[in-house]
Order: sequence, then C-alpha cells, then structure tokens
Amino acid sequence: MVRTLATTPRTDGFRMPGEFEPHAGTWMLWPERPDNWRLGAKPAQHAFVAVAEAIARGEPVSVGASPRQFANARAMLPPSIRVVELSNNDSWMRDCGPTFVVNGRGDVRAVDWIFNAWGGLDGGLYFPWDQDDLVASKVAEIERVERYRAPIVLEGGSIHVDGEGTLLTTEECLLNPNRNPGLSRAGIEQVLGDYLSIEKTVWLGLGVVDDETSGHIDNLCCFVRPGVVALTWTDDKSDPQYDISRDAFERLSAATDARGRRFDIHKLHQPGPLYLTEEESRGVDAVEGTQPRLADARLAASYVNFYIANGVVAVPVFGDPRDGEAIERIAGLFPGRTVVPVPAREILLGGGNIHCITQQQPAPRSA
Repeated sequence: MVRTLATTPRTDGFRMPGEFEPHAGTWMLWPERPDNWRLGAKPAQHAFVAVAEAIARGEPVSVGASPRQFANARAMLPPSIRVVELSNNDSWMRDCGPTFVVNGRGDVRAVDWIFNAWGGLDGGLYFPWDQDDLVASKVAEIERVERYRAPIVLEGGSIHVDGEGTLLTTEECLLNPNRNPGLSRAGIEQVLGDYLSIEKTVWLGLGVVDDETSGHIDNLCCFVRPGVVALTWTDDKSDPQYDISRDAFERLSAATDARGRRFDIHKLHQPGPLYLTEEESRGVDAVEGTQPRLADARLAASYVNFYIANGVVAVPVFGDPRDGEAIERIAGLFPGRTVVPVPAREILLGGGNIHCITQQQPAPRSA
C-alpha cells in the first residue's frame, strides 16, 4: 500500500516542476459518457487517440479506462500506449488526477486534491463525481509513489507553475465560493505554498469567455519557461474576450515572478469565436444532473490549451483560419521541440482541450 503522508511537500523538500521540465510520462483518461460526448463518445475517442499518439512520440503514455471501455480503448490505442483499468466519472485527467511533486534526490510524490466536478452541487457540471475523486490516489498506487491528500478543492487546470516558485491562476476559479468558501485569498496562497512550494501567486482575473470550469488558467495563460508566458488574445474589441485578455496582459505586465523577473508575454490570437452546432448538440444525450450541450453555445476555444511533452508540443487546431498562425507562433516559442497539431474540436465540444485531458508525471530529478 502506498503511504498517505501527514506532512506537506514543502516541509519534505518537494516542489511542483514546470510542465516544460523532463517527464517520465503522461496520464490520460478515456472518454465514454454519452451525456457529454456526442455520438456515444466515438468521435471524441478518435481525438483522444490522436492526442495520445502525438505525445507518445516523446514519452510513455498511460490511459485509464473504465471496465466497460477497457477492451475498446485497448483496441483503438496503439500497443505502445499503456491502458489500465481506472474507473472514472469523466475523462479530465488534468483536473481529477494527481499533481506530481519532486525533490532534488530523485523522489517523486503525488498531491491528491479534493475534486467536486467544478463546483459540486453549486454549479458543478455533473453528479456524482466520486470515482473522479479516487483517480489521483489510484494513479499513485499504480506508480507506487507516496501521496499527500491536500485539504482544498482544486483542479489541475486551475494552476500553472514555472517550477521556480511562481504560480499563475485566476480569481474567477480559485476564489469561486463553490470551491473553498471558507478560505480567503491568503489562505489559498498558504495551501499552494505548503503543497507545491509556491513562493508567489500571480492572480489574473477572469478566464476565457464561457469556460465552464469557472475560468481555468490553462485555457488563458501558461508558462513556456520561467519568465515567459503565452496568453490568449483577440484584437476584436467587440468580443468580451478582449477586455479579459487585456486585463490579464496588464496584470502580467505589472507583476514579477518569484525571482523578481518581469514576464515576457506572447499573445496567441484565439480562433473563431466558435459555436456548438445544432447537429453536434443533437448528438449528446440529455441527462438530469449534467450540464446540457445547447446549440449556438460559445465554445471556449484557445490555442493556449496545448501540452508540453518531452520533445513535443501537442497543439489543438480547429480548422480555423488562425490555426496556421498559432502553430507558427508556438513553434517559435519551443525551438527544441516538434509542434504537433491535433484536430481538437471534438474535445472542445466536451468542455476542454488537450491540456485538460493530460497530466504530466515528472521524471525523477537529482541535484
């Protein structure tokens, strides 16, 4: 049995590394629920396969699938990708999976946050979420890494770190009363410090327009490397995203990181805007207790929702005129990695994108 520790990562000398640091592998979950993924999740499953294959060009990939879908996932994924039985309520490994932390002696541990489906009974996206809340501990067992059970509700997509003590997040999400109503901003910063060894939290305001996660940072802004960030942008002043991104840009421009550096900010113009079609909406089952997928709803599309793997950056594309510009800009930000565009509309239809369905497991590091 993997130990659950009563200490904290900070007291034990552990930190959360940046996503751009070396990985031991990537974890994903397999989509299946027909009340979120259209046409019985089959189009989404093909999209998840494409993401897994792109990442597997640089590192091992593990995919957790329910007992109902294990055989199908195994048949659809290439043999090089590991498939394990892992019960879940939906396939957002970024948000319900573990956050891994490392020390300088080659050890890796897992932080297991409380998960409540992005708001629990006050605006959450589905019920129940009990199997999702067990995913992080099960991954820790599979990987035989010791575990911390953190005392707050938090999704992995609500934070980005530079590995050097700086964390990005949004007020819209972490200060939302449907997450941790008893905690102040200072209280949340204390927990982030204790469990991720964060020294400075940079708070942005709102997330991407109509992002059903309550504005996760990973759809708005991310670290490319320490001191360098990519930010979702639009030049259209009539789009509500303009004021949101401008406010984020101004906050970042006025801030410094934990080491006192100013941020080098790179704008990635959003696609679209994109909207759910009538045909796509009709393909999703209507189930009480699950957020409906309604025609003409704006989709929270963003190129910032890419995933950095060993030697590879998996970037969502949407068949949009902005795709080429985004790929070119992201390639310029990662000269040592191959940028792999992955058609991602089917993932977007379910409420997230490539970064939302992946979780990095860092490689052990020795000082």
